[in-house]
Amino acid sequence: MAGKQCCENPPTLDSSSGVGYVKELGGLNCYINGPADSKFSVVLIADVHGYEAPKLRKLADKVAEAGFYTVVPDFFRGDPFVSDNVDRPIFVWIKDHGPGQGFEDAKPVIEALKSNGITKIAAAGFCWGAKVVVELAKCEFIQAGVLLHPSMVTVEDMQGVKVPLSILGAEIDQMSPPELVKQFETALKAKPEINCFVKIFPGVAHGWSVRYKEEDEHSVKSAEEAHSDMLDWFTKHLK
Repeated sequence: MAGKQCCENPPTLDSSSGVGYVKELGGLNCYINGPADSKFSVVLIADVHGYEAPKLRKLADKVAEAGFYTVVPDFFRGDPFVSDNVDRPIFVWIKDHGPGQGFEDAKPVIEALKSNGITKIAAAGFCWGAKVVVELAKCEFIQAGVLLHPSMVTVEDMQGVKVPLSILGAEIDQMSPPELVKQFETALKAKPEINCFVKIFPGVAHGWSVRYKEEDEHSVKSAEEAHSDMLDWFTKHLK
């Protein structure tokens, strides 16, 4: 279950953020950027704050600059989690937006990408989105995945992964503490046919890669390092 850390330092959502555009794909509004003729696509799956988070869109623009057709779907259909809504705490909101539904909604998006000429697809998930990526990786809907400070992911999930997977965790994380991330790594390494990369970033908290504070130099630097690791993983397994 998503917890308090998923709600900390919420972004100020901005539908106009980013240099890309919004277009319907697979039945969902999606923030899109990147070369239209690329054969390689990256799907970024947001945390509970949704696809209008400016730092997530900034990251999508960075992925697009690397040559990937980059897609950030609105899995919450205009209903992201709102931290200051006391009448709808996270455990209530999550009942309407479980990652299982996200997995089902991701399938038509992926099919739409394929029908548009995309030949290889990777996905990165942040917190809530990481669980969706794991499910996609277990069913081989994607060619590679990255989990950033995952939430609701289990060791059993790792045992079912069938594609290359990278996990970028935070030292200060109640959702996936370092000891759990190390269990994930052990489970992945028990399957030598699956390429994996696991890294725990010191001194940062759950959500830092897309919810870092600009004045926190260490978090900013760590987020940039995580973004670089993510891009390296995509390049290695898609291009």
